[in-house]
Amino acid sequence: MRTNTEIKAETIVTELAALADPAYRSFQAKLVPTVDPARILGVRTPALRRFARELARTRESEARAFMMQLPHALYDENNLHAELIGLLAKTPDEAFRLLDAFLPHVDNWATCDLIRVPAFKRDLPAVLEKIRDWTSAEPEYTVRFGVVQLMTLFLDDAFDPAHLQLVAGIHRPGYYVNMARAWYYSFALIKQPETTLPFFETRPLMLDAWTHNKSLQKARESRRITPDQKAYLQSLKVPNE
Repeated sequence: MRTNTEIKAETIVTELAALADPAYRSFQAKLVPTVDPARILGVRTPALRRFARELARTRESEARAFMMQLPHALYDENNLHAELIGLLAKTPDEAFRLLDAFLPHVDNWATCDLIRVPAFKRDLPAVLEKIRDWTSAEPEYTVRFGVVQLMTLFLDDAFDPAHLQLVAGIHRPGYYVNMARAWYYSFALIKQPETTLPFFETRPLMLDAWTHNKSLQKARESRRITPDQKAYLQSLKVPNE
């Protein structure tokens, strides 16, 4: 016999499926090649976010029941779960508990990058310590999540040059981890150039050649970088290993 929690979760999945756009499904599948296309409904992000906000605002008990049903079968379920974490977590500690349950089940970059947690801003030192745990974890997308949070929360007033070393110390073969590292450094070059540029001027390299060059490339793609700055960043490119 199904429990009340299971029935609530199934109701949400049925409603989620009703939001799917079949024409969008094939496009979405191309964006997340690590996900079996059969697991994708094709719910567009604006519709997903509206549904998540409605659940969090008026049906919180159902939303939490849905979040207890891990692992989810569908990509879109994972995306809904990702949105609900940020909407429902009232404190960093609550967010940590929800994330520790969810992150091991994340299997693609898009779901990982959807997660935004406003409650994190209430205790950035605690978040930084948790980022250290995430970036040293085993699951690829847990590590990526940690890097993305460091980029999102710690490149402005909370920046510390030691964070550059933290990301440099991540030695993982996963493509999506290293793309996140390059993304982080590209923003560091834009937002904290005086501290970050020497990191790229150093010989021997502080980073592996791929991450070094990809970081420079992504920074050069920014409109916030002047032509002269782009030319200098190009000059810092190194031969691939």
